[in-house]
Amino acid sequence: MTHATHGSDHDEPSGTASGGLPDTPSGGRPPGDFALLHDQDTPLLLPNAWDHASAAALAGQGFPAIGTTSLGVAAAVGLPDGTAATRDATLALARRLGQDSFLFSVDAEGGFSDDVAEVAGLARELYRLGAVGINLEDGRPDGTLAPAGLHAAKITAVKAAAPALFVNARTDTHWLGERTEETEARLAVYQQAGADGVFVPGLRDPAEISALAARSVVPLNILYTPGGSSLAELAALGVRRISLGSLLYRRALEAAVATATGVRDGRASEPVALSYADVRGLSRSRPGAPARPAAPGEATGMRHCRDGARSRPGPGADPERR
Repeated sequence: MTHATHGSDHDEPSGTASGGLPDTPSGGRPPGDFALLHDQDTPLLLPNAWDHASAAALAGQGFPAIGTTSLGVAAAVGLPDGTAATRDATLALARRLGQDSFLFSVDAEGGFSDDVAEVAGLARELYRLGAVGINLEDGRPDGTLAPAGLHAAKITAVKAAAPALFVNARTDTHWLGERTEETEARLAVYQQAGADGVFVPGLRDPAEISALAARSVVPLNILYTPGGSSLAELAALGVRRISLGSLLYRRALEAAVATATGVRDGRASEPVALSYADVRGLSRSRPGAPARPAAPGEATGMRHCRDGARSRPGPGADPERR
């Protein structure tokens, strides 16, 4: 199945910084490589990292691109996820990931703001730091959804500010109840606004996934759920991208606690673990790599040149979400 991908032919919304960024960053693979990963024989399986070590370890296992998990990023610095509190932490992680050679996409919650110009500015910053994709969601901390028009304006602003950035537009309708009609309506609006892909975490019904994939003109992203549909089954339904969300981070925490308590309580255990040298080797990238050239009219700053997902449920939301 071939999906159409949106380019940079969207009008720039008022309040958005003028001047686009070059489609191909210097010194790395073109961001278009990331879009192409959504149009392969098998869906893109996107594991989500929370720091450089986890991202580098996953990339080292052959994953062609890495996502970030907003839950993991937030929890690692002691902040609540989904409350627009981790803009700085997210940029700091992107800055570090951008010094390596793998493709990465950033989970940016709802853009950390309802000011369209601020969200566009965030996108430009992430692109300059090396991100090839951004995940934007319409869920809010209070368990409601942002107006579809506002979320669409953010998408259009991001595509105008950083045309080469792959925008994965997420709707949290299924975290808030089985809203099939609203899901379809919102995704249609987001696609018209310029989204390169659409993401519906919490959607698990095979028939509904298949119908949504068939109606979408851009790649459909589904969150993998342990015990749910397999990768092969999701592929057969027309899914083009499968995210692991916060699963890896939560499993890592569980393994750390289980190991520590096992040692404390005298339970025999020989957990498999990377060696000290292996982990140290993940940090071989040199910091302070050269910056991506600024686009005309842009101020330069701590930018890095390279090229190239989460959740925030309301009360009772699914723990697999991010």
